[in-house]
Amino acid sequence: LCPSRNMMRVSKCMSPVWLLIVCSSISQVFPLLSAIYPTSSEEHIEVPENYGGSFPLYLKKINMTLNGQADVQLAGNEEGLFGIDPESGILYVNRPLDREKQAFYTLQVTVKDEDKQTVFNPVTITIAVKDENDNMPVLTEETFSGILSKGTKQGTSFMRVSAIDLDDPSTPNADLWYKILIQTPSEPSENMFQVDSRTGAISLSAEGSSLLDSSQVSNYKLVVQVKDLGNQSLGYRALANVEIPVVENTWITPSPILLQEHLNVTYPKKISKVNWNSREVHYYLKESFSKGLFTIDLEGNIYVTQALDRESQAEYEIQIFAENKDGMLYNEPLQLLLTVMDENDNGPVFSQEIYHVELEENTANGSEIITVKAEDADDPKTKNAKIVYEILSQEPQVSDGFLFHIGKDTGVITLQDSELKTNAAKYYHLLVLAADLAGTEGGLSSTCTVLIKVVDVNDSPPVFSQTKYGPFSFPEDTEVGTLITTITATDADEETKFKVINFSVESGNEDETFKILSNPQNGTASIWLQKEFDYETAQEYVLIVLVRNDEELVGKEQDASSTATVHVLVKDINEAPVLTQKRYEVSTPESVELGTVLLTVKATDPDIYTPSLSYSLRNDSMNWLSIDEHSGEVRVMQVLDREMMQDVYTVQVIAQDKGSPSMTVTADLAIRILDVNDNSPFLVGDYSKSHLCTPQREKQSIIISAFDPDGAENSVPLIFALANSPMLRRNWRINLINDTHASLTMGISWLEPKVHLVTIILKDSGTPSKAQHIQLPVTICLCTMEGACMQEVGRMEGKPTVISAVSVIVGTLGTIGFFVLIIFVHLTLLGANKKKKRKACDNLYSP
Repeated sequence: LCPSRNMMRVSKCMSPVWLLIVCSSISQVFPLLSAIYPTSSEEHIEVPENYGGSFPLYLKKINMTLNGQADVQLAGNEEGLFGIDPESGILYVNRPLDREKQAFYTLQVTVKDEDKQTVFNPVTITIAVKDENDNMPVLTEETFSGILSKGTKQGTSFMRVSAIDLDDPSTPNADLWYKILIQTPSEPSENMFQVDSRTGAISLSAEGSSLLDSSQVSNYKLVVQVKDLGNQSLGYRALANVEIPVVENTWITPSPILLQEHLNVTYPKKISKVNWNSREVHYYLKESFSKGLFTIDLEGNIYVTQALDRESQAEYEIQIFAENKDGMLYNEPLQLLLTVMDENDNGPVFSQEIYHVELEENTANGSEIITVKAEDADDPKTKNAKIVYEILSQEPQVSDGFLFHIGKDTGVITLQDSELKTNAAKYYHLLVLAADLAGTEGGLSSTCTVLIKVVDVNDSPPVFSQTKYGPFSFPEDTEVGTLITTITATDADEETKFKVINFSVESGNEDETFKILSNPQNGTASIWLQKEFDYETAQEYVLIVLVRNDEELVGKEQDASSTATVHVLVKDINEAPVLTQKRYEVSTPESVELGTVLLTVKATDPDIYTPSLSYSLRNDSMNWLSIDEHSGEVRVMQVLDREMMQDVYTVQVIAQDKGSPSMTVTADLAIRILDVNDNSPFLVGDYSKSHLCTPQREKQSIIISAFDPDGAENSVPLIFALANSPMLRRNWRINLINDTHASLTMGISWLEPKVHLVTIILKDSGTPSKAQHIQLPVTICLCTMEGACMQEVGRMEGKPTVISAVSVIVGTLGTIGFFVLIIFVHLTLLGANKKKKRKACDNLYSP
């Protein structure tokens, strides 16, 4: 038999030629090892391992065209497992292959001629050894043992059974599944444990987690089956013995720890210990602290890796976790509390090294000046952070001792039993001490400086250099943003903060016509126009401007010199009139009587002294209208015709005052002309070349069209009708097509060929309607087959008459008949002769 895909046997007695013939004949049945010509320079073949048939086992035919002697070489065949027949080009293997020894082979077929030249491109063949299940699972240990601690969570594995299979791991042959077969003892439940079928991890079941009690059963033994081929029923099996001692729970919260800060010891320093009884355990700490500050080793010993600083963090809550190899927790995490104990390693620190204070010279005795504040980072519950304050020195000194006092516990500095005078000293320097341990021996301390400046009070109000400005005269069309004036004030105080001057308008600017911009540094202010003037509203403005300091006056009131008056006059200019509307619209029928008032245009003049206004029209191209110069009445002066100007006739009305210079204003006047039925409809088009055929033909008609220039409400639909004449209505029919078209047809089948005058009544749809009688000439004629009118013509000279033409036709037909008669007689005689001859022959051969 020719080799098939997996199981092939080839008789050794068969020659390669006969083998090639047989294989070629059944190549479609066994496609893997058939003689398929390679279509590329790479070939892939799959061969089952441990093949039990006859060898050599033929694998594939390699297409080789050989001329004369050739050398076929097979590279990558160091062990001599493979061969290739040089005549047929069939690749074969000599003995069984073992995938566990080698899973892939790469061969290269090269053909060289007598001159050692390569005949065709080398073909690379990759042979994959297909795995079969020929290896049993092998346990990694003879006996598996683990420790089960009471309190282990359900589903958290505490040990695992493991095995290896040498078969292909990508196939079910090495797909190992685990299953518990026997549990000894079976108390208090035979389902105390569960095993992960894929990983072999053993854990407590839900039932086992609730029933586990080391006082009742202290040791369990399990028999666990390991089987390949996954969840299939077939496959190799191995049995693992598992011993599980049950121990008490040692996962106990450690005692809180007190640890001195800046402890001078060797680090890392062990501070506590935890323990979880299991052969497979990993500890770790949750980092609510800087990374690496606390660590835990494999035995559960907890260390601090460096000295602690209470001021950085006074307490630590360290969570301790115990988990299995898969990262699952055996039990809830433990919490270790660590408190860092304080030592006096921080001195008081002032919030400022230098405090600056300014005091007015009339500050009252006992007044609080400033509070100095120092902070100590040590534990506030101990004396290490208890601070007392003291003034060490005062510059300049006075004979009565210190002018200032500081609260021992509060740090509040006050003025005591004295009055500050600027002529005594303008500055005082205080050196203040802050010490911890409540000032006892061995405490830490620091100092700060308090600089006290004695300053004058604000006793000089700002005053104007002049109290009246103006009057300033501006036309009412002055542009917004124009500068009105600049005013100036001065202050006699020496201190800069008392010389800052603010300007404000106290009255006269209620409508915010003006805007004042102050320059407090140089004591000036600019007044600008913020809104347009309106002479008709206000002819003058009197602004009352007040100056003051930011600081309040001490011991003195402001007087009239701190107030100035700015007087502004507004000059009138002629402004344009204003029409009551920007656009006027009016509707009127086109039949309106002449002289009718369409509307009255009104305009007003914003000026106080209103000059008389005059009205006029512009763009009255049709001269249909007139306007009264004084009253603004717009009248109809000529007959309106909507058909000339469509629906709307637009002109402009002009209002003009008589000021100097004169000002005008314009507005559009749109007159919507309403349609009146004042036009009769009429036919449109030339019908002189139209005709109808007699006798009447189907679907022949004359399409007539009409138009009415009136609006739609007075025109369409147009009505077409025949005049009231019995003869006319018998001979003709008229039918509407749409609002403006109708078809005219013959009412009877025959009319005399001539031009007929058809009287048509054409009427519109207006109210009242308009109509007219139209006599439409219609040509009736005899027609050709194509429907064209036949033209009557006279006898042409030199042409035959009708009688002569008929004589010619009769003579021709007689001649043709004569010749037909001769042919008929000839054929009859010929048929009679044939019958006589046939009868004579019949008599001759009769008996």
